[in-house]
Amino acid sequence: MRLLYQFPLSHFCEKARWLLDHKELDFVAHNLIPGVHRAFAQLKTGQNTLPILKDNDRWIADSTQIALYLDDTYPEHALLRFDPKLRQQALDINQICNELGRYVRRWGLAHTFTVSDEPLEIMIGEKGYLRKFQRFSKPIIKNLVAKGYKLDSEKVSEAKTKMDEIVADLNQRLIENGGRYLVGDRLGLADIAVCSMLAPLLEIEGTPWERDIDATHETEYQEYKMQLLDLPLGQYIKRIYANERNARVDWRGI
Repeated sequence: MRLLYQFPLSHFCEKARWLLDHKELDFVAHNLIPGVHRAFAQLKTGQNTLPILKDNDRWIADSTQIALYLDDTYPEHALLRFDPKLRQQALDINQICNELGRYVRRWGLAHTFTVSDEPLEIMIGEKGYLRKFQRFSKPIIKNLVAKGYKLDSEKVSEAKTKMDEIVADLNQRLIENGGRYLVGDRLGLADIAVCSMLAPLLEIEGTPWERDIDATHETEYQEYKMQLLDLPLGQYIKRIYANERNARVDWRGI
């Protein structure tokens, strides 16, 4: 059985889940504890980040490397095109999204934490030691996240500026390709990368970032969501999630 080691809230892990779902491969999403995950990841892969895919005796870290591995090992439902130009375009957009994802994570977490502990609720899970001792685990994890992702005001402001620049670039690329997909004429790595990285800002239904109707919303966060939805890029993300996400595994993991 394939195992995907993940954080449920991570959009990089959402990207990995989507890659496996697109390939129609069975897997189990297994949650790790933030902070503690570093030792496990380092032991298994020599890196300290998630997601990590275990496929039989193979351990693959990083969502991009997982995509390349899946195309090499399971060529059906290809993520990258055979055409060298289209392949390179997709890889370039994927690389841009790796940068974008870090800015979205920093800005999104900083704003979400100002009004809600909902991200912490998801991080500690529905059961286990973190839930049993949540009085202690919540502040510890919140502190680890704030330090690990550098949620200070200067870094958060810088993240917003960079995020705006990349969104504008991706929006233009989408328009130039006709508005349906980012590369070529069907879903691929570029689309999965872009949609996964920006889904937290749009609170897409059926994802970890979906908000209840009566949930408290931070004003600047909601303003940015509406700005994004006013762009072809925002509408494209909503459409792709609605029509082509086809999740086979619960993002909550075990």
